Amino acid sequence: MASTFAGLMIAGSGLRAANAAINTSANNVSNADTTGYSRQKVVQEAADPLRVFASYGCAGAGVKTLAIERIRDEFYDIKYRENETSYGEYSTKNYYMQLIQKYFDDDEVTGFVTIFKNMQACGTQEVLKNPGDATSKTNFIGTVEKLVEYFNTSAKNLEKLQKDVNDEVKVRVEKINAISKEIQTLNKQINVIELSGSKANELRDKRDLLVDQLSEIVDVEVSESPIYDSNDPDRETGGHRYIVKIAGGQTLVDNNVRNELECRAREANNKVNQSDVAGLYDIYWVGGDMFNTANSMMGGALAGLLQLRDGNNGENFYGTVEKGGLGTTTVGTEVRQTVKIGVTAEYLKDLNKSNLAESGTVNIGNRLYKYDSWSFERDENGNCSYTLTLAKDEQIDINIDGKFASVGDSIDYQGVPYYMEQMNEWLRLFSQAINSILENGYTDDGKPGCPMFTSDYPDSTEGLFNSEYTYVDGGGNTQTSNSRDLFSGNIDPTKKYVVSCQDDSYLRMTAKNFAILDALKKNPELLGVKGDIAPDGESASDGESQYANMKLVLDTMADEKKLSFRGASAGEFLTCVLGDITLAAGSAQTFEENHAGLQTMLNNQRLSISGVDEDEEALAVVHLQDSYTLACKMISTFSEIYDRLILETGV
Repeated sequence: MASTFAGLMIAGSGLRAANAAINTSANNVSNADTTGYSRQKVVQEAADPLRVFASYGCAGAGVKTLAIERIRDEFYDIKYRENETSYGEYSTKNYYMQLIQKYFDDDEVTGFVTIFKNMQACGTQEVLKNPGDATSKTNFIGTVEKLVEYFNTSAKNLEKLQKDVNDEVKVRVEKINAISKEIQTLNKQINVIELSGSKANELRDKRDLLVDQLSEIVDVEVSESPIYDSNDPDRETGGHRYIVKIAGGQTLVDNNVRNELECRAREANNKVNQSDVAGLYDIYWVGGDMFNTANSMMGGALAGLLQLRDGNNGENFYGTVEKGGLGTTTVGTEVRQTVKIGVTAEYLKDLNKSNLAESGTVNIGNRLYKYDSWSFERDENGNCSYTLTLAKDEQIDINIDGKFASVGDSIDYQGVPYYMEQMNEWLRLFSQAINSILENGYTDDGKPGCPMFTSDYPDSTEGLFNSEYTYVDGGGNTQTSNSRDLFSGNIDPTKKYVVSCQDDSYLRMTAKNFAILDALKKNPELLGVKGDIAPDGESASDGESQYANMKLVLDTMADEKKLSFRGASAGEFLTCVLGDITLAAGSAQTFEENHAGLQTMLNNQRLSISGVDEDEEALAVVHLQDSYTLACKMISTFSEIYDRLILETGV
């Protein structure tokens, strides 16, 4: 038969279960506004029945309180984090693209369109109206200086933005490290608690909140599996192995072990793009390899920042090492290795589009080598190649014929390097065209004209870009190459052309160092305004027609047949570039708004399951209060029964 006191034990189990449930409900209500808190519930089941050896068989033994568990849906966690990754990426892009758009907007005072039209109307045309007037020439130079200032300022703004983005990359990496450290600590604490059979609900909430925060910075993949007893493979110990992977599957935390990231600044002579600021960060695993940021799976704010900082519209340098492409050259007294890389991409064949840094790191066959100079060659058959001179002490000791070579990664986004390249390309085309016209003209007193545009490159020869370079061909013969033909497109298909990045050519002209020739600023009379002169030094033409050279300058500014940039005239530069910026900024803003809406919707869906509903908890408290009161009443009843049984029957 059952124990005399079985009823008291059953009532006691009910009281304990009701107590646990009402305490849990109190905890839920207290954390109704706690970020990341998951509603908890008490898991109960009927206790194993007692065999009483009576005709009715078994008797109930009360209730067992198994655990207090979180109410959470992993499916919504995954969807929420995926959306956070996209939201983090596009909100970052939107913020910085709005800044870039602001830099290039035409404000009718200092914008490109206003400056360019002023240079045409108040500059060139005034010279044509008053050809012999020194003041009109001075005013023309003044309008051109505004154009130079515009590009110098735009380049500085983009440089500053690239530096700001680079600094934020480091901040984000440090945030990833801080989060990973907290997750590692929580993994240890959770396993210590759960190995004893309890549930570390609040600690799990903290860990999930950290993963939510991490998912906005970089894409996250989480997996959790039970840990089994090594001596009894079928027995779960209660502990779990918790793994966090980021950026397309790279392990950040593996239970009690974490991998830390670090930012390493590139050396000043180690750039990817010509106009990059010095000291851009590469991300590495501490004590390990470079962090893979180029994989297409990577997302989040970190991906957005890197695309903004390094985005080249997919136009990085790449090619194939030519057969026998490994050679040597002498630099001073040192013998250096050289690598000849054939290229087929059209943008790599046009030096006006060149964005390759003078020195940097080249990847050949998945091995990195530093180079400190390069030269471009176009042979008689139209084949183009780049010869990179490797840095001191760099040696290639393997066969590299036919191996793929690249500098930087192909990043299919229009970031700072792309807009820098667009400005550089326009300036090279424009400067080449205008300089060529003015150099072929004559001043008012019959002297040869001089170029107008130059660069403030440190060792540039006063901006007088050399048109001819000498080189030694394969037969050991000295040849002459006209590099200006490569920039103007006036290429003789039967000739070979060679130009080095260290030559004083238009390669060195960028928006940052774009300038007017000092001599011309000091003496505007050096302008080659006339088209030709008679043998005696007098003008070959009379009247305004003798200033046809300035008319040609004006026509070149307006006619895409004489000067074309992306199929448009020189004056439509901003239309082309601002079109790119507006499209990218609009796309980023639209996606940010879409993902912000999804963020709210997914968060509401999560809260509908794991959030605390105060009305629902209020009803639960009433029900639990009744259960608790009833359990107390049962104990009180059994107490009276036992009093009567013991005191009055003498049991």
